[in-house]
Amino acid sequence: MIPRYSREKMTAVWSQENKYQKWLDVEIAACEAMVALGKVPAQAVETIKAKAAIDVARIDEIEKVTKHDVIAFVSSLTEKIGEDGRFIHMGLTSSDVLDTALAVQLKEAAQMLLDDLDQLLLVLKKRAFEHKNTLMIGRSHGIHAEPITFGLKMALWYQEMERNRERLVRAKQSVSYGKISGAVGTFSFIDPSVEAYVCEKLGLKPAPVSSQIVQRDRHAEFFSTLAIIASSLDKFAQEIRLLQRTEVREVEEYFSPGQKGSSAMPHKRNPVLSENISGLARLMRSYAVAALEDVALWHERDISHSSVERVIGPDATILLDFMLGRFTGLMDKLIVYPERMLDNLNMTHGVIFSQMVLLKLIEKGTTREDAYAIVQNSAMKSWHEGVSFKTLLVQDETVKKYLDEKDLAEIFNVNNFLKNLDFIFQRVFGAQANL
Repeated sequence: MIPRYSREKMTAVWSQENKYQKWLDVEIAACEAMVALGKVPAQAVETIKAKAAIDVARIDEIEKVTKHDVIAFVSSLTEKIGEDGRFIHMGLTSSDVLDTALAVQLKEAAQMLLDDLDQLLLVLKKRAFEHKNTLMIGRSHGIHAEPITFGLKMALWYQEMERNRERLVRAKQSVSYGKISGAVGTFSFIDPSVEAYVCEKLGLKPAPVSSQIVQRDRHAEFFSTLAIIASSLDKFAQEIRLLQRTEVREVEEYFSPGQKGSSAMPHKRNPVLSENISGLARLMRSYAVAALEDVALWHERDISHSSVERVIGPDATILLDFMLGRFTGLMDKLIVYPERMLDNLNMTHGVIFSQMVLLKLIEKGTTREDAYAIVQNSAMKSWHEGVSFKTLLVQDETVKKYLDEKDLAEIFNVNNFLKNLDFIFQRVFGAQANL
């Protein structure tokens, strides 16, 4: 049973309360590190831990005057802590706090998205094995090509989402870097050991070198990865939309009791979930472009990236969380019509066996050019006249010189196309392919 999507968990990562809590975690960890250096009294840290509390309303009130969120945050803490509050933010610059805290938030969001991907992979695997032998026509250019199975299509999607999971793991690692190196990254007023301590405590790695900020190529990689995942979902959703067309109707989104498809046409059953996913993928790709634009900043840092990240951080992760949840539910309930798939596979009167006939003629001694002309002539006639391709071949005097009834019987066997299906499943699912 697929768990219902809940956006509250991901949204909480980006709440003001959680953001400021992450800032506080950085500040306290920095103070703890400076105790070992003799820069901060141990008792002061205990006081800070006991009295520091997040007051979003008070921070907002101070920021209206300071026009600087980190100063407002520090001032709010100092009001609550008292005299020992002077040790808060000592030797740090704003981006030490902002970028390190942002790394923690992105890491938390990435883990939730990885959990989402795991749920989707389970569903895709289930559908792959369920329909491993469900015959359907494969299409290229939108035109009938040769038979595949719906399970093979699901295995293809599964493998793509496995690659996306690997990408997200790498992207999570890429953004899991903090910095406590001061105004331009030179550790002028803070010891490097503080950075090492803070990052280790928060589950991050220290950026080997930084300016005033952690470099934004890391973040661009992260948001580009989210866009790639969304684009895969777009690809899958588009396929469902194509297969649900009335003329095709090989699959269909689940249509719940009481659901309506159109205000004007009561008969409509539309692929609205897939269309929704395709639309949202466009938005996701725009976030990747915005993140790429953030890479180029002035000198050691400007602030042009900040406003962008305040939008795309929560929006992109919350949106992809939603998309993954929606698509997982869609695939879990997707209705598959095997009989319709067979009808469509057979509608072209057997021309889908053309390559097999071509290869058999070549095997029997014809040139490729002659074989191609022979097969294409019969295939085109079958297309135009709606007659059996096999019958036309049987009647062709040139074909009779090379192929007998036994040869044709061997050729016109759909299982010929599926003989390596187990091999493919083995490569995709490994030992589990035989379960």
